[in-house]
Parts: sequence; structure tokens; C-alpha cells
Amino acid sequence: MAKKKFSALEISLIVLFIIVTAIAIALVAVLATKVPAVEEIKSPTPTSNSTPTSTPTSTSIPTSTSTPSPGKCPPEQGEPINERINCIPEQHPTKAICEERGCCWRPWNNTVIPWCFFADNHGYNAESITNENAGLKATLNRIPSPTLFGEDIKSVILTTQTQTGNRFRFKITDPNNKRYEVPHQFVKEETGIPAADTLYDVQVSENPFSIKVIRKSNNKVFTFHFFYLLYTSGKSYGVFLMNSNAMEVFIQPTPIITYRVTGGILDFYIFLGDTPEQVVQQYQEFIGRPAMPAYWNLGFQLSRWNYGSLDTVKEVVRRNREAGIPYDAQVTDIDYMEDKKDFTYDEVKFNGLPEFAQDLHNHGQKYIIILDPAISINKRANGAEYQTYVRGNEKNVWVNESDGTTPLIGEVWPGLTVYPDFTNPQTIEWWANECNLFHQQVEYDGLWIDMNEVSSFIQGSLKGCTSNLLNYPPFTPGILDKVMYSKTLCMDAVQHWGKQYDVHSLYGYSMAIATEQAVERVFPNKRSFILTRSTFAGSGRHANHWLGDNTASWEQMEWSITGMLEFGIFGMPLVGADICGFLADTTEELCRRWMQLGAFYPFSRNHNAEGYMEQDPAYFGQDSLLVNTSRHYLTIRYTLLPFLYTLFYRAHMFGETVARPFLYEFYDDTNSWIEDTQFLWGPALLITPVLRPGVENVSAYIPNATWYDYETGIKRPWRKERINMYLPGDKIGLHLRGGYIIPTQEPDVTTTASRKNPLGLIVALDDNQAAKGELFWDDGESKDSIEKKMYILYTFSVSNNELVLNCTHSSYAEGTSLAFKTIKVLGLGEDVRSITVGENDQQMATHTNFTFDSTNKILSITALNFNLGKSFIVRWSQTFSDNEKFTCYPDVGTVTEETCKQRGCLWQPVSGLSNVPPCYFPPEHNPYTLTSIQPLPTGITAELQLNPANARIKLPSNPISTLRVEVKYHKNDMLQFKIYDAQHKRYEVPVPLNIPDTPTSSNERLYDVEIKENPFGIQVRRRSSGKLIWDSSLPGFAFNDQFIQISTRLPSNYLYGFGEVEHTAFKRDLNWHTWGMFTRDQPPGQWNGQYHEVIGFPVMPPYWALGFQLCRYGYRNTSEIEQLYNDMVAANIPYDVQYTDINYMERQLDFTIGERFKTLPEFVDRIRKDGMKYIVILDPAISGNETQPYPAFERGIQKDVFVKWPNTNDICWAKVWPDLPNVTIDETITEDEAVNASRAHVAFPDFFRNSTLEWWAREIYDFYNEKMKFDGLWIDMNEPSSFVNGTVTNKCRNDTLNYPPYFPELTKRGEGLHFRTMCMETEHILSDGSSVLHYDVHNLYGWSQVKPTLDALQNTTGLRGIVISRSTYPTAGRWGGHWLGDNYANWDNLEKSLIGMLEFNLFGIPYIGADICGFFNDSEYHLCTRWMQVGAFYPYSRNHNIQFTRRQDPVSWNETFAQMSKKVLEIRYTLLPYFYTQMHEAHAQGGTVIRPLMHEFFDDKETWEIYKQFLWGPAFMVTPVVEPFRTSVTGYVPKARWFDYHTGEDIKLKGILHTFSAPFDTINLHVRGGYILPCQEPARNTHLSRQNYMKLIVAADDNQMAQGTLFWDDGESIGKSSIQTNTTLTSTVLANGYKNKQEMRLGSIHIWGKGTLRISNANLIYGGSKHQPPFTQEEAKETLIFDLKNMNVTLDEPIQITWS
Repeated sequence: MAKKKFSALEISLIVLFIIVTAIAIALVAVLATKVPAVEEIKSPTPTSNSTPTSTPTSTSIPTSTSTPSPGKCPPEQGEPINERINCIPEQHPTKAICEERGCCWRPWNNTVIPWCFFADNHGYNAESITNENAGLKATLNRIPSPTLFGEDIKSVILTTQTQTGNRFRFKITDPNNKRYEVPHQFVKEETGIPAADTLYDVQVSENPFSIKVIRKSNNKVFTFHFFYLLYTSGKSYGVFLMNSNAMEVFIQPTPIITYRVTGGILDFYIFLGDTPEQVVQQYQEFIGRPAMPAYWNLGFQLSRWNYGSLDTVKEVVRRNREAGIPYDAQVTDIDYMEDKKDFTYDEVKFNGLPEFAQDLHNHGQKYIIILDPAISINKRANGAEYQTYVRGNEKNVWVNESDGTTPLIGEVWPGLTVYPDFTNPQTIEWWANECNLFHQQVEYDGLWIDMNEVSSFIQGSLKGCTSNLLNYPPFTPGILDKVMYSKTLCMDAVQHWGKQYDVHSLYGYSMAIATEQAVERVFPNKRSFILTRSTFAGSGRHANHWLGDNTASWEQMEWSITGMLEFGIFGMPLVGADICGFLADTTEELCRRWMQLGAFYPFSRNHNAEGYMEQDPAYFGQDSLLVNTSRHYLTIRYTLLPFLYTLFYRAHMFGETVARPFLYEFYDDTNSWIEDTQFLWGPALLITPVLRPGVENVSAYIPNATWYDYETGIKRPWRKERINMYLPGDKIGLHLRGGYIIPTQEPDVTTTASRKNPLGLIVALDDNQAAKGELFWDDGESKDSIEKKMYILYTFSVSNNELVLNCTHSSYAEGTSLAFKTIKVLGLGEDVRSITVGENDQQMATHTNFTFDSTNKILSITALNFNLGKSFIVRWSQTFSDNEKFTCYPDVGTVTEETCKQRGCLWQPVSGLSNVPPCYFPPEHNPYTLTSIQPLPTGITAELQLNPANARIKLPSNPISTLRVEVKYHKNDMLQFKIYDAQHKRYEVPVPLNIPDTPTSSNERLYDVEIKENPFGIQVRRRSSGKLIWDSSLPGFAFNDQFIQISTRLPSNYLYGFGEVEHTAFKRDLNWHTWGMFTRDQPPGQWNGQYHEVIGFPVMPPYWALGFQLCRYGYRNTSEIEQLYNDMVAANIPYDVQYTDINYMERQLDFTIGERFKTLPEFVDRIRKDGMKYIVILDPAISGNETQPYPAFERGIQKDVFVKWPNTNDICWAKVWPDLPNVTIDETITEDEAVNASRAHVAFPDFFRNSTLEWWAREIYDFYNEKMKFDGLWIDMNEPSSFVNGTVTNKCRNDTLNYPPYFPELTKRGEGLHFRTMCMETEHILSDGSSVLHYDVHNLYGWSQVKPTLDALQNTTGLRGIVISRSTYPTAGRWGGHWLGDNYANWDNLEKSLIGMLEFNLFGIPYIGADICGFFNDSEYHLCTRWMQVGAFYPYSRNHNIQFTRRQDPVSWNETFAQMSKKVLEIRYTLLPYFYTQMHEAHAQGGTVIRPLMHEFFDDKETWEIYKQFLWGPAFMVTPVVEPFRTSVTGYVPKARWFDYHTGEDIKLKGILHTFSAPFDTINLHVRGGYILPCQEPARNTHLSRQNYMKLIVAADDNQMAQGTLFWDDGESIGKSSIQTNTTLTSTVLANGYKNKQEMRLGSIHIWGKGTLRISNANLIYGGSKHQPPFTQEEAKETLIFDLKNMNVTLDEPIQITWS
């Protein structure tokens, strides 16, 4: 059940007004019985067999002779039921008892509301009020009324005292009988001050008596009249009752608190503070501020009840040391003792304990032992006397029975026991002596005192408890068993301070005082460590506390935060719970989350009970998630120990809290009042744990301040809001509050070691760029270092770009050897250009060791040497960084100072060859004002208005005056933001995307979005890391009609993607580069990449399309192609597809066949029968100059398919490849000369038109059925490309569109956008009939052609087919593949092909490749050799080049080349089932096929810049040679197990660069351990190879595990059935819709990395039968091969193979 959340009123009572005492005692409302404690009870004492009575007895107190009168009850109508005070609290009420007590009887519909409640006839009247001793004195006489519990005290004395300006005391005592009063060791009598000097006034009402304490500043009142009534007004109060008797508290919604106490007196103290923290300080000043802990006390501790033996303890220590867990103290519970006897150890199970303690000390660790108070009365195991008991008897140190002389005997862990009376000075001496004697045997370092409530396993005593009013009082609070002596001592037992009835709650308190004195003897002048379970107000002066025996449950982990915060209030800041839980078995997840939380308990200890699973961090595995996260956060704890230690210094000196609830710091924020699942360290560190199973998103409240992610230093956008904080399994939320400076220290695994390391500072700036902090430093253990002023104290402050480290006290000489070495400043406004440091203004010197992260505004200063004991100054200068300059003149031409300033921009000349813009935007540039913003559950909308005053910079074109911003949270991992003109419709890209119709995101989003105002921008922040992944709040934003500019900061220098142009590396060079993006003939085209799910998963190519392919622009005739085919078949080189380029056409006209190729159809038919496939090329341009019928053009005119001038019926004519009819072609002239001499006028089909799609499908269908067969289509020149500029006249009709105000940085930038393409003003008609300009859709032309081409191909052939397109756009991969355009035969282009291939996989087009051996220029033997090796692993593997260059197909070189090609292509064909499966995974789920190493090994930063190697899927690594004449290649081996594909051997390399041998005929290929690769014996083409045996390559990982998947279908049908299997040495068929056993025959299984043991037998389970397959093995290579060819095994059935 979840913990109750209190109302604001309850919080006002419970927390804001701080009811403060360590046993939760704060107020007394009614004192109804007379039970003196020190004097003998005056009533006759019942015998042990008699029944206790509550009948009043005679007393010397004068009593009234008046008859009680019935009280007056409130009228029923309008009765405030929440104000009822229960008149029968001790039992279920009845009407008879109620009337007997003279109370009001009104049953209610639940028992929470009292049915019987006080009338107005109960209470006291005040008489004889006088002023005395800085206060008042009055006699209170009881109003005659029926008794509740008997023994009513008729007359009591009220005494008040104005003790200090903010503390008031009032006390109610019995003037005739001395009653027990708490003998507190710190609280003393005060003389008081005049009332005029206080913050409060006091008023006493006489009839009936009440007392009011009124705050002078606001007249708010405390009223006491048998109930507690509070009014809040933004001020804080605390109330404390000094009383140690048993009591109970009842809270009701009035709000009223009723306290029912069994004895003692009423002794109240009221504290008035402005804030909750001030009240706590006042209270702790009163009861005694907490002791200063030793530094090592703040380290992590390990403990367990019943390790069983010292060997087990040693193993726990060993494995946690080995895991690198920061760890200061090992604790042993009672199992270390002999028979659970204090001051002994088991010399059998714990033999060697003294030496173990010394080993801990040798490693800088401490040893803590447990001591229970109960002392055994039995002898030692060897029959000897138990000397501790003997010496105690000699000194009479025990708690006695009611006779005051006989030791009371109870029972605890060692059996029958006696109990030391720690209130007796003799006992303290005895206890200190025993502790000292045992320390001489075992050198422990601290003491844990337990069972000190005091606890007993029998009720009261061995003899039982006498029946009297102490053991059986007339009123028993709601305690355990409702019996006063349950599991403890009889209440009439006698101690030095009084009867157990009165002092029971002081037992642990007195034991802590005694143990403190013992520690002073054992460790003179040292602080040591004392941990106690039972506490009382003021215990924190002497000991620390843990929250008792909890349970390993999520609920109890959550509750531990409340307990920790409460004990901070009670003056015990070194507090924590048993991490991972004491009782019950923990779980890995619970323990992991608890270790994260426990790393930030002030007292941090992992402890559990006997009989349950081990739970120390290292138990879960040396590299487990739990160990890693525990080590990580304990390391952070140790880093922050100087800060934590300073908080304890402030707790000790000023009574401040350490672990702190939100409301202490954010009192004015009512949202913070109820937060009890998060907390603060001091004022500055916010801790947000995960407290629920299976949760990674936590609802967290972020108070009103500036906050930084501790681990990244990134500023968070949250303040005063509830957010969903993403905290994956290894994370806890840690955030630093702006305005504070945190001292740190380089961590180590113990405080002994870490205290020797350099110090540092983390400066978290607030909104005013200011911060403050403090450091206290001493030797960490001396008892009186503060009193003797043997310490160093610093105050830190930042303002005006200056950090001052002010040493205010320095008297600890040893500490001056330490130095501040690093300073990190978070949240700076501008870049830092220089640093100066020094001890004062006159000694400032430049410091060059610093870096500045301009994205996250983090300054890191290193290599400082600020020794402790001196003051220092650090200054930084902030200037406008070159890296922050955004060019203000992106236009064509060279900018001058004059043109720059005319535009309104800033000018700063640039020296040298730097590309820094000399003309740049001022940092305050912000042309748009945010006029409204509307957050919605599904996004944000905002309105922007052009601000003429801020829009003085005149950029190209005219600005749009009003803009709308729409942010849509489409999914939890995807959002969209859009900026547009809401008043005038502008062109929007008509590309369909896979986004939800309505957003489906939830509060579990992975991102947060914020709209910034100055300057306007959008920030998108990843929740998990806090990093801004988009931040456009930068100068330079523009939204003009023909010029739109937006910039964003990048969270990393690792940028990939952006197509269109050649790139020199996969990772983008950020050093001032501009890439134009506008599709042109050269270079090849791709506009941008999008996430695959949004743009659509890529097309599934047919199986044959993964085969090798040959093409050439320049085949002279069919015979040349036929000869090539015959030579390839003769060489037996795998080969699936033959092409012809435009040469096969008549005069380059689509859908025609030229005279030289008239036999091509017959040749194609022949090779298709052999299993080959054929692909033809089609260009979009259609000739319009034909003198003979040309159906493609004529039907196009009829269908109105061609692009035209706007508002006319005129085609915009261009020129491309088609030649004029009846013209002799001169092949010796240049292309440009041929354009004028022989090229025909052409029209471009408008593929956006519906009619064009019908026309295009008809032309393809007719060509296939009437002229020649083909299996795929290659569409080229579809940028669209033209050989003239705009039109045949080279003159377009609209200069504004063709020569826009802003021209991107393109090739021939000054020639106009229409250069080598259509005029920008030409018109296209979209499918909905609307008109758009080519200016808007130019980049979509190739995209618009791809899908219609695939549709036409599939409708024509009835098969899957493939389309290859040169021009693409996001989503084009859904319908086609791509090649990287017309490249050059050089090594540079070979290398760049790897980059392009990786990029297009990002862009969602995995069917990608480059022209193998190069398109332009003659290739060279070695270049083509290496390119064939690389190209064998392009997804789209085609050798292609241009006419009039040498042939470069595999059989054109020599036999050696042909054999090399055959060898490498046979590897490709062997692996085609694996490659095909990878293609299917991308098609079905998205993702890459060819991928960079970083995609699989992202945590390995070495992989982030590698592009000269690549992976096929997750498991196959290719390391090619891409440099000339090299016979070796250096490649990186990622952190996994890898096998040489050629040999099957483990290469035994991980995480290093390695130089591999690479002979000219070999490419380095490696298979990743942990994967199973489905393969097939190769053949001359895929039609034949698919008939061969399958095989599996099983590459085992380090754990001898592997798994893989096979997808299989017929390889070419559209939407037909398939089979898919998962393989982990057991094959499981996931789907089985394709039946062709001939293709699925499994011939062999190759096991790589099986281990060196020899295999003696193997079993195959298949078809329900067990078989013994033959196998061979090589122990040296660790390979094992099963031969299944004669066993008729097919992969469409489950298979299991085992071996031993």
C-alpha cells in the first residue's frame, strides 16, 4: 500500500510547525491521572493476583465539594465534527461509558470521528495569576466533572518563562507531590529575559483556562485548551514537550493534535522562527546540537547479521575491493561473539578476528562491532566465568526489580540476561572499562549499540511483573500489545534516574551517553563512531542513528526518506536505513535502486538479516549493472564528501539539517510541502530516486531555482514544475542548484585514501551569474578540533566573473599540503576567452589550462595549485567567441565592411585563412517577439510577431510579419516542430510520412520542449541525459519570403549525414563548411535523411538483386554484351544481372531499341532462361522532335503529362540525351557541342500528375510486352537534368525565382537555380489538382518518379523487381535503391564510396552502392582489384563505367584478376542468406544494413570516427584496403570476440587497432562472436545457388553463446509467404509460409570458438528422432564441423544439436 499523502493542513501541523522530539513527543493536551514516579504510590497497592483499579484514592490535595454538573454539548445542526475530542480513547466507545464520563454521545458513520467527545465541563480554571521570574505563575483548579481514569489532580501550578527572544516555556506541575521530570543532560534552567524583548506575547484566559502564545509580527496564535489549534501565515513554529513517559498522539482534521501521556509533568517549549530551518536550529540549540562525525563515518559500510564465519566476511571484503566499491567500514553483527555475549568473539568461527581488523586498517578501512546492552548471566563456552558479568555484579551496575536491590533478569540473544543501568555513574565506568578491555583484544574502530529500547524476549522479567498502576496503568497508549512491559522490562523496575515507567524512553539515550564516554577512553581525543537504535531528544549530541529493522520492499525504501528527514529535524543528521532491506530477500532491481538512494543517505550502510540472500554489491557480479551503478554513485558520494562534511560542520555548529526536505529551502512554494520522495543535501544537491519497480520515468517536482544535471553539468529548463524525469536502470536523479559552490575531492575507495587527493570546486551559477559556498576541513577525527580551532575554513563566492576563495580561518598545518586543482563553472552566459588567477589583485597571472564548452556553457579549469590555508581569486573574461559568430552575409559575392554595416551587422576582419565570418549577427539579434505561447498535453503552439525595432538587419527577400510555431509530441520518441505563416498559405512538401494522425505521446516522453524568447528559439532536451539535442535560441533566425534561416547548437562534435555532395569522412568536419543542397546532374543527389519509421521502411529487394551486376555506358552492340556474358560464364564468376545503358536505345529515346541492338531481346530471353536478370535504363526526358511516330511523346501529349510554363499550354522544352532524327552523330565532338549540333527538344513528364502515372505505366508495360523483357528499371538524369539552362533558349521568364535574393552555395552559384535543369517558374500539378512551382518541388522530381516506376514494374512483371534511382529524397527508399552517381576511377572515390554507402543507410536507402572501379577515366589494375573486393560487399554491387575508357569487368584484365573476382564474389554469394535476412530486417523494422562500427559499439568512442571499415548487419565486419599498393591494412577491432572469416579462427584481439596482412587477392573479413550466420553454397548466379545446400556459421562469444535469424522466401514474389527462423544452436521456426525443401536443405554447421576440449559425440534431434551426425574438429583452431548432407535436414523444421 502506498504511503498516505498528508493534506496541506496536516503538513502545516506536522512539518511546517515542526513537532520536534526524537520519540515524536510534542504536546500534551490532557493530564488526567495522578501517578507520581519518585515517591511511593499513596493508594493501596494491589497484590500480584489482584485486578488493577482506577478508583481515586485519598490524597492530601484539597478537593472541591461541589457536585459535577452536566456539560453542554454543541447543537447538532452545524456541529464542527472535526473539532470533537475523543472522551474514550482507550477502548471502543459505548453510550453508557460516555454518559458516565459526562461527555457528549453522537455516533457517526465511521469510527474515525469520535462518537463520544468532551462537553464544555472538562478542564481547569485559572486563579491567582501573578508575574514571576520573567513569566507568569497561576493556580489551575479542576472544573467539577466526572472522572475519566480516576486519581484526578484537582489543583496544578502553571509556570511560564520568556527564555529567549524566540523561545517560550510553560510548565504544569503538581504542587503537592513531586512528579518525575526528565533529567536531560543538556537542557538547563534559564533566567529568562524581559517580555518586551521577545517575538511573542503571552495571554492566559482564566475561565476556562487556556494559554495563547501570539507572534507579535502578525498576531497569529497558539491556543492550548485541551486541544491544539494553529493558524498559518508564512511563519514557522515549533513546540516541544519535555516528557519521557509513554504517550500516544492523535491527529484530526480541524486541525487538532491530542497527546495522551501516562505521567510526568507538562513542560512545553515553543520556538518561533521565520522559516522551518530556523525553528530546527532553535530546537537543536536547546536540546544540544549534533556531534561532529569523524570523516570516515561518511564512507560506505557493509554489514550483515550472521555472516556465519570470518571466512565469509573476508570473502565479502575481497570481492567488494575487487569490484572497486568505495567502502570504508566493515561491520559485524552479534554472530562474531561467543554465544552472543558482549566483549567476546568466537575463536572458532571468527578465529583470526584481530588480524582481520588489522588487515582492514592496512587497507585504510575501519572495523565496527555491535554491542547489545543485555549481559548474559551464564558462563563462557569453556566453563569459565563471564568476567564482564562478574565485574558488573561487583559494581552493582544492573537495573533492579521494584525492590531496588535485586537485578532484574530478562532474556535476549545470549539467553538469560541482566541489564546495565546506564543512568548510574558506576555503570558508565564499568561500561567504559569493558569496551577498553575488549579493544585490547580486537582493535575495532566504532560501536553499534542495538536492542536498547530496552528490549527483552520475555514480558517484563523472568519473574513476571507485579500487578500495580505502573505495570497496568489506568490508561495505556496505543503501543505494542497494549501492554506497557511487552518485550521490555517491568515498569516498576528501578534505575538511578527513576522507575522504568518514567525513564524507559531514556534507556537508549543514557546508553549513548555512556558509550560516548567509553569511546573517549578507548580512543582518546578521537571521534570514533557510535550508532544507536533507541533515541531521545538530544541523542544526536552523543550518537548517530539508523532507522531500525526494515523490510526489503519498495514501500519501505520509500518510507526511509521520511525517516531520514524526520531525524534531521530531531537533531540526528547522520542517519540512514538498511540499504536493500534487512528482512526478506531483496531483488536485484530493488537492491540496485536502493544502492543508488543509499549512496546519498547521510549514513550509508548495506545490512541484512540472517537467513536471507546476500546483498553486498559485489555479490551480484563484478560487472553487473548493480555493481557498476553502485560503484558509480558511491564514487560520486566520495567526490562530494568535502561538501557533505561541511554540511555536518554546519549541523554541529548551527543546528542546520543535512538531508533536507524541499520545504526548508522553498517554504513559499506550497507544492514543496508534501514532497517526501525527493530530498536535498543541504541547500544545493537535489536527489530524485526511483522508488517503484519497473519504472524508468519518475514524476519529480523541481522547485523554483536554476538546476544543473550533476553528471553532465547541463542546465535544465525546469523550475517550479512537475516533470517526468527519465532515470534508466543505472541512474538516480542528481541536480545542483544554481547559486551554490560545492567543494569536491578526487575520490578513492576509502576516505583514508581520498583525503590525500586534490580538491576541486563545482560552481553552479544562478540567474544572476552568482554563487556561494563553504568548506570546512580538519584532520577528520580529532575530538576537539573545532573547539581548539585546529581547522581550515573557506567561504566561496562568485559575482561579476570573479570567484573568490576566501580562507577565513587556517590553523590546521597538515591540511595546507592539499590544494584545489580543478574548478568547474556551470551556466556561464558567454564564452570564456581568458583566465587569470592569483592570491590578490596584485599577483594575478594568466592561466591557460582551461576549456569551455560553448554548447552547455561549462568552464573547466585544471592544473591549479591553490594550497589550502590561503585565499585566491579566479577571474574569467567573456568575449564573443569566433565559434559563436553566425554569418550575416551568406549571399553570393565577397562581403566588405561597408556592405556588412549597411546591412546592420557587426564587422571584424579575419586574419589568415580562417573561415570565420567577418560579417556576423550581433548576439542580441532577435527579430521576432514571442507574443503568446500555449502549452498543450500534445505539444505547444506559439505566435511570433516581427519586431521592427529589432529587425533592422536587412536579409535577402522580405520578412514574414507573423509566424506560428507548432510543436507536436507525435510519439514518446518522436516530435515535430513547424514554423509557418498562418495567414498566407505557403508551399509545404507533399511527401507522405508515417506519423500518427493525432499525437500518441504520454508523460513517458523521452524529451522536453521549451520555447525561448530572447532570442526566439526552440529547445528540445533529451530527458535521460539533459542534453539539448536541438537549440535554435541563437541569433540569425530569419523567415523571409525567399530566405529562411535557422541555426541550432549541436550537443556533440560527432555529426553524420547530409547528402548531395561528396564527403571526405563519415563524420562531418565542423570547421566552417557549407553544403549546397539542390539536385543537379553532378554530383549525385540526396537531400536529407530522416528517421526510418517516419519516412517509411526501405523496399525489400528481390534475392537476385543482391547478386553481382555488370553494366557499361558504351556497349557498341548486342554481340559485345553477349561476348562478355559468355566470358563471365566460362570464368564461372558469380553474376546475376546484366544492364545496358542508353546505348541500346534508338538515338537515346526511351522505349526504343536501336539498330545495333535489335537482337538484344533474344539475348535477354536466353540469359533469363539461365537464371540471369536484365535491367534497362530509362531517362525522364521525352523527345518532341520526332519525324516518325513516337508513341511515348504522342500519348504524353494526349494525356497532358509534360511540365509547362505557368498559366499556358506551352511545354518548357529542354535538351538532354535524345538526338534529332536524320542527323549524323559525330562522336568526336564534346557533349556541349553535341547539344547544339544534334540534340532534340525534350519535354519532362510531370510525375506529380495523376495522368502521368497512367501514361508512364502504359509505356513501361508496352515496352516489356512488345519489345523486350526486363526485371528491373534504372531511372537516371532525374534531378531533372538538362544540358541547357532552363529551356532551349537558355532564358527563363521569372528572374526572381531563377535568380532569387538568396542563392545557396551550389556549383555555378552565379548561374541561377535553372542551371542545367528546368526553369523555376514552370508548373507542376499535384495529385489533388493544386498547382506548385518547380522552384518548390525541384528536389522532389526524382522522388516523384520512383514510386510510379516501381508500381509500373511490378504491375508489368508481376514480380518484385527493383528500381534504381539517381535522384532521391526522404521516403524514396520505400520504393527504390540508389547508386552514388557518376564517380571517378581513383583511390579517393573508392574511399568516399564507403562514406556514401554508410550515409544512405542512415537515409533509409540500404540498397546502395557505387560504380565499382569507377565510372569516369580509365581504371587501373590494383585500384580495380581493391574496388572489386570492396564492391563485393556493397548491398548494390555493380561494375559500371563510361564509353571510350578501358573495359573494367572482371574478365577484361587477366586470369589472376578473374580468379580474385571469383573468390571474393563466391564469399558474397555464400553469405547471401545472411545479407538477405539483414535486408528483410531493415524492410520490416527499419535500421541500417551496412552500418558503421559505432552503431554496434556506441560505448566505444574509438569507433565514432571510423568509416574505412563497416559492418553488414551486427555480425560481419569488412576491413578493406582503400589505399594504393598496400599489402596490409590497419583496422580497429571492437570490443567483442572476432573470428577470421577465411580460417574460422579466433583472432584474439579486442578493443585495439591492429595491422592485418592484406595480399592483393584478399580482403579482411571477420565474424563477430555471439552470432549465427545462415549461408549457402555459392554458384554462378542466385537461381542456381538457391538450389545448393545451406550451412550455418556459428561464432561463439566469450560465454559460448550465439544466436541468429534466417528470413527466406521465393526471393521475387510480391507479398507471398516466407519462412523465418531463430537459431541459438537450437533452430526455432517463427513463421513457415514458404515450402521449398530443396532450397532449405542444411548441409553443414560450422562451429567457431567451441573451446579446446575435444568433442567425443554429438546428437541431432530432428523430425522427432535422434541422430548422430558425423563431424570433424580442429582443437587448435577451436572449430567443429557437422556434416548433415546425408541426413535430409531442412531449415523449415526445428533442429537441435548437442555435443559433449
